Amino acid sequence: MNKIPFNKPYMTGKELWYISQAHHAGQLAGDGNYTKKCHQWLEAQTNCHKALLTHSCTAALEMSAILADLEPGDEVIMPSYTFVSTANAFVLRGAVPVFVDIRPDTLNLDETLVEAAIRDRTRAIVPVHYAGVGCEMDTLQNIAQKHHLLLIEDAAQALMASYKGQPLGSFGDLGCFSFHETKNIIAGEGGALIINNSRFTEQAEIIREKGTNRSKFFRGGVDKYTWINQGSSYLPGELIAAFLYAQLEEAEKIIAARLQVWDYYHQLLEPLEKSGKLRRPIIPPTCQHNGHMYYILLNSLQIRTSLISYLKEQGMSSVFHYVPLHSSPAGQHYGRVHGDMNNTNHVSDCLLRLPLFPELGLSQIETVVMAIDRYFF
Repeated sequence: MNKIPFNKPYMTGKELWYISQAHHAGQLAGDGNYTKKCHQWLEAQTNCHKALLTHSCTAALEMSAILADLEPGDEVIMPSYTFVSTANAFVLRGAVPVFVDIRPDTLNLDETLVEAAIRDRTRAIVPVHYAGVGCEMDTLQNIAQKHHLLLIEDAAQALMASYKGQPLGSFGDLGCFSFHETKNIIAGEGGALIINNSRFTEQAEIIREKGTNRSKFFRGGVDKYTWINQGSSYLPGELIAAFLYAQLEEAEKIIAARLQVWDYYHQLLEPLEKSGKLRRPIIPPTCQHNGHMYYILLNSLQIRTSLISYLKEQGMSSVFHYVPLHSSPAGQHYGRVHGDMNNTNHVSDCLLRLPLFPELGLSQIETVVMAIDRYFF
């Protein structure tokens, strides 16, 4: 029986060559030539003021939390249906994550619930673009401006996706991308901080370089560098950047391949949706997604658990996603819930992610869908 994995990291063929070139140049620590190339690519793609590679999206979020200058007890609004790093970055600064429910269609932060969650200590809103589908950024920008809040995009899954024609990651004061092995464009581990508000640029460089003005020194701005403020080591090594640049060069091709897989799943699963067995993803007309994941929403936790086991028996790997942060031990300890979490709880119980990677063949997609069909009928 041929097994169909959930994910298979894609290689363009240039990664090892670029790594060897970085080694040949004698640059293994961060901020070498390949890092600069990655920065230029990201800046061109998002039209941001400055892009900075980090060793993970978690690191980019942590940098955002430091830049937000949070004090213990400050509050940050975010969805509960997200990865732990979205909250952890702010909890590390003593802030309180305020969990708000998600929309039933896109599974993104419900923008209609955000304003009511704002209190005197609220300092930021952190929308998460789930599955590379954009949140309602017009509304969130307006709310942030009205209440003088920072807008920080967790765009971990959203590279090269857009909302109303504008790249995700470019709406907030800050944006955070991931290049983890499970994402569309990968470096094994890796991330980037996107700086759209220029007032954060110099401070971000200081935070990223252990709290020193090292970057300014290497540009000739100061004659020696020294400890300026708090910070940490958030930059990746040059070998990671070399690997990543090979991926970025082929990004459009990779996204196109993923979208082809996504579209075929969407076509083949339509009859099962019409028969009421599942719900397919909903993409608003204002959003262009990037084929990051294909999920189905089933009618109960029992069905999902049973279907995962059935597919596994057939040699196919499928997985559920987040356990809501508001129901986790740390979320209950550090966070605050605003309103009910009905959509979050339902999606957490019923969402199932199907195999999706660029080299997944059309016949393999058919095999997965036929197995799901057999399970129901």
